[in-house]
Amino acid sequence: MTERNTLIRSLHDVGLAAWFGGSLMGAIGLNGAARDEGGTEAAKDRISSSGWAKWTPVNAAAIGAHLFGGGGLLAVNAHRVAAQQGVAASTTAKTVVTAAALAATAYARVLGKKVELASSSDPDDIEQAQKHPIDLHKARRQLAFAQWAVPALTGCLVVLNALHGEQQRPVEQAPGMWERARSAAHFPS
Repeated sequence: MTERNTLIRSLHDVGLAAWFGGSLMGAIGLNGAARDEGGTEAAKDRISSSGWAKWTPVNAAAIGAHLFGGGGLLAVNAHRVAAQQGVAASTTAKTVVTAAALAATAYARVLGKKVELASSSDPDDIEQAQKHPIDLHKARRQLAFAQWAVPALTGCLVVLNALHGEQQRPVEQAPGMWERARSAAHFPS
């Protein structure tokens, strides 16, 4: 393959790196610092919520870059997805894991916003939280799970990217395309 796709590959990879690294640092560093320095549960929630709220726009941009780059890579590699054995399966797996990571990210943000409002000392937030009361203990547990699910899922995407990289090697492409063609034509081995 002589065509280069540096820009879309960079958007894809840098976006994923930020999504994975930011979520992992938040789950370990930010939440850990809030536990160490917060004192009361409400103070811990406020510290953690403040940090996650500041990260949200950067995370959204990272996810957008990753998805844009991924769509571009899928478009330029459509012939490989169709012709090379194993590429469609790994692409499908990557799509499913990406959808799960997006869902976990969105769920974590919804829960995070609920915890943020319930622990806020701002009168407007307190009023809004009273309109939609939550079980704060349950929301905290669910949020912790969701915040760990994101780096677990995006870490899986990093591994699937490594697989895709290996599948792009010339030594992998020719046999993979031959095997797909042989299977389609029902030739014996």
